[in-house]
Amino acid sequence: MGFDGFVSSALNNQVARCPSNFAGTAGAQVQMGRLTSPPVSEENPEHHRLKESVRCPNIDACAKERLTERTRIAQELHDTLLQGFFAVSMQLHAAVNQLPGDFPAKLGFRDLLKLMDRVLEQGRLAVQGLRSPNEDLQSLGRALADVPAELCLPSAIGFRVVVEGRQKELRALLRDEVYRIGREAIVNAYRHSRAKDIETEIEYRPAELRIAVRDNGCGIDPQELQWGRKGHWGLQGMRERAERIGARLRILSRVALGTEVELCVPGQIAFEQEW
Repeated sequence: MGFDGFVSSALNNQVARCPSNFAGTAGAQVQMGRLTSPPVSEENPEHHRLKESVRCPNIDACAKERLTERTRIAQELHDTLLQGFFAVSMQLHAAVNQLPGDFPAKLGFRDLLKLMDRVLEQGRLAVQGLRSPNEDLQSLGRALADVPAELCLPSAIGFRVVVEGRQKELRALLRDEVYRIGREAIVNAYRHSRAKDIETEIEYRPAELRIAVRDNGCGIDPQELQWGRKGHWGLQGMRERAERIGARLRILSRVALGTEVELCVPGQIAFEQEW
């Protein structure tokens, strides 16, 4: 049994004995062991919202409005936080360079400066991504495979991307949202799971796009899975992005067994029309 089969099987075997539920995203409920969609009924507003997102001919216009707002936010971040950190970094570099060569803490200060430089670069890339969708993203698989190297994530962790099915062209603005959900799931696995292996699976199905990021790490505490870690917005951000594009997000986790984040996007929303 491969890594993905082992993790999924282990999670489901353990979860089958634990009926605890977790709060899900709009359009779906996250339940330990399976994803349950809300019933289709006239009283279900989330069902109507999903139908509207699938049928709405102006979905690209709505996405462009979000892009305009993201550009404004990016400008604010650039002019405040990034510029401020850059100024602090320059002053720290100058101060450390003036320290005597035999100053005991000088090496430690240099390590901190390297860390600050990496944080600034990550911030710059984040702002760049906010300003416009990743138009150079020719392959979703290639882009997600590059995430660890781009963010200088630990190389000791085994990481791979598997692509299944015939690749289809994704809508440009939606492609950026899907990439960011997958990217966040990968980063979370690296930073918090203490896993030895992380796998990202991209599956082009006839009627949907499916992405799954799984690890064999420590799992997520049930309270954090439901409400998020205090001061961290990764899980909430993924849920909000999924809701905006009319996708379903499932987060399946069990302490000491690992975590799987699954995103399913209906084909009408994800794929460019083929004529």
